[in-house]
Amino acid sequence: MSVGAAIRGEFPILEHTTYLNSCSQGALSQRVRRAYEDYLAGWDARGAEWEHWVERAEAARGAFARLLHAEPTELAVTTSVSQGVNGIVSALPFERGGRNRIVISEYEFPTVGQIAHAQELRGAEVVHVRPGADGSIPVERFAEAIDDRTALVCCTTMSYRTGHRQDVAEIARVAHEHGALCLADSYQAVGAIDLDVRALGVDFVTGGTVKYLLGSAGLGFLYVRRELLAQLLPTQTGWFADEDIFQMDISDYSPAADARRFDAGTPPVPNIYGGVAGMSIIEEAGVAAIEAHVSALATRLIAGLDELGATVVTPRDPAARGPLVCVWSNDVARLVDELAAERIVVSLRDDNLRVALHLYNVEDDVDRVLAALAERKPLLV
Repeated sequence: MSVGAAIRGEFPILEHTTYLNSCSQGALSQRVRRAYEDYLAGWDARGAEWEHWVERAEAARGAFARLLHAEPTELAVTTSVSQGVNGIVSALPFERGGRNRIVISEYEFPTVGQIAHAQELRGAEVVHVRPGADGSIPVERFAEAIDDRTALVCCTTMSYRTGHRQDVAEIARVAHEHGALCLADSYQAVGAIDLDVRALGVDFVTGGTVKYLLGSAGLGFLYVRRELLAQLLPTQTGWFADEDIFQMDISDYSPAADARRFDAGTPPVPNIYGGVAGMSIIEEAGVAAIEAHVSALATRLIAGLDELGATVVTPRDPAARGPLVCVWSNDVARLVDELAAERIVVSLRDDNLRVALHLYNVEDDVDRVLAALAERKPLLV
């Protein structure tokens, strides 16, 4: 039995809908629903369960670490990528005339670019790296933008707009050659792509649970390479980032020695319950098995799109893509709406229809969306 067939019964939406939108929101599982019910039941029965809530936050930290092949001490539990990135830049000086350049790719999610440009108020200079005609962003384009003034290089493991996978390891290598740090936002990859942060060589990785980790919005992570922890002191902080969160001391700033210094205020407890449950499904299936399963489905989808004469924006090489396949449309909003009317859930960015595959999808899902697109071929050419 395939990975998808074995797990489908866990997701009620699949009984009536072809769900291909994990790039926006993972499907809700029975396990995650039960986790939220457990949180509510505990609150109802015992009120504030602070010790258990802290334990749940640590369980999330451990799960994030396992998925990234990192150590729990290298992970901060956040509410979002925004919190993680803001914590990073708050620890970096951007004096004019010094190391004040932030390099970002055009494929960053808006929060990364917006936070980078906000640092212009602190003296930063922001440089954009733009894609080539084929939609890819070669490492050479990053190399042209990175110099000895660069403090931080931001890249995305997987483009949410086109499905291109960036060569994160090479980008990190170029950044380090110039003494810069490297951040890889991996929200569109974690849970569907096997990520080893040590092999990638990056300094920071961000992501969260709302997509391929099958949790809800409001829970994320920040990986910080352990060798950097002693030298990075975030000025964006909160009581859960303190060395002793229950000391309740307002007299100084005493951040935790490990990556918990990038935590903030009261953690998003309900989302942690759901996030730990969602990640348990991913861990049980195994990310390597999920990646292989999804890659085969994407290959089948791209072959079918080619037969329709569609313009596939996502690379055909499995090593250059992930779970997201994007196809151009001359009226993508109409196409998404018409597919939704047939209970096929997809999404759009720019002029591209986005089909996001995950562990619970099967060949029948691919064939169903291809059949629906064949009936709407004029919208693809």
